Amino acid sequence: MNKKNSDIIKLSVPNKPEYVSIIRLTISGIANRMGFDIEEIEDIKVAISEACTNAITHGICQEEENFNVDFYTDEEKLVISVYDNGKGCLSHNIKTPNIEELKEGGLGIFIIKSLMDDVEISSNCGKGTIIKMTKYVGDDL
Repeated sequence: MNKKNSDIIKLSVPNKPEYVSIIRLTISGIANRMGFDIEEIEDIKVAISEACTNAITHGICQEEENFNVDFYTDEEKLVISVYDNGKGCLSHNIKTPNIEELKEGGLGIFIIKSLMDDVEISSNCGKGTIIKMTKYVGDDL
């Protein structure tokens, strides 16, 4: 039986913006080891930054709490889950932004979806939010 090489890396990160750079460095190393090119790595770094910013801004209200980032790797894909234990939201209420009326904020999910191959958002009021992002190794999908 042929077993795929897969790894899981888990981080618990303080709910502070200054730690996003550590997450960006971590994903850069993981993605480089997997064989993603520089452009793909930059896209992944932007997407994970947006997801972390959402967790910090909209997720946990207390600064002393942590949010979590899980990285799952195998030969075919990288799956990143950013999740918090915050107030949650109604994920079906997240709308595509109107490009004609851009304003600061509100573009995070749109940016993530444009940079990653697959994005799933699940959120429950009072139980937090999970943003699960997938990038496939090799040809763009």
